[in-house]
Amino acid sequence: MHFAFVSGNPALDLAGTVGSRRDGPVDLLAGPADLERWVAECDGLPGRVTAGPADFESALSLREAVYRLALDRVLGRPFDPGSLDTVNAAAAGPVPAVELGDAGVRVTGDITAALCHVARSGIAVLADPGACLKECGRTDCTRIYLDRSRGARRTWCGMEACGNRVKAAAYRARRRAPATAGGHGPGETT
Repeated sequence: MHFAFVSGNPALDLAGTVGSRRDGPVDLLAGPADLERWVAECDGLPGRVTAGPADFESALSLREAVYRLALDRVLGRPFDPGSLDTVNAAAAGPVPAVELGDAGVRVTGDITAALCHVARSGIAVLADPGACLKECGRTDCTRIYLDRSRGARRTWCGMEACGNRVKAAAYRARRRAPATAGGHGPGETT
C-alpha cells in the first residue's frame, strides 16, 4: 500500500487516504498498523507511534471531519458544525515535541500528539482565506489539495498518479480520433 503526500498539508493528506469517495471508496487505512505507518511517513510527525483501536477510530473521525470541512470550503458552503467540533477537539490535545540537533529536527510524541498536529494543520489551512483549496481534476479522484502553483493553475492532486492518467487518456483519445473521423484505423489504407 502506497500513501501519497501530495495535498500540501498533513490534514488534507490524511483525508486523502480514502480515494474515489463518490464511486467506490478505497480506504488505505485498514487498521491501527496502517495508521502507524502513515504517521511515520508523514513529514513533521513523530517517526514511531503506537496506535490502538480507540486511536484508530479517533484518526478516522478526524480524517472524515477534515474531509467534510475541506469540501465545505471548496464548495463555498458553511462548515459542518459536527466536523468543526471533531477537529477542534483533536487540536486541543498535546503537541509533538520538536528538538533541533546536528542531525536536524527530531519530532517525538505519541499518536494523540500526532493527531493533534494534523488537526492544527487542518485548522490553519481551512482558516486561511488566501489558501486555494481544490478537488483533483481527475474524474474519479476526490482528493482535496492546497494549490500553491503560480496563478493557482494546478489541476491534479499529483502528477504521478492523476496527472499522468489524464494526459495518457487524452493522448489515446487523440490517437483514436483520426481513425474514427476518416473511417480507417491506424495503418489502414483505402
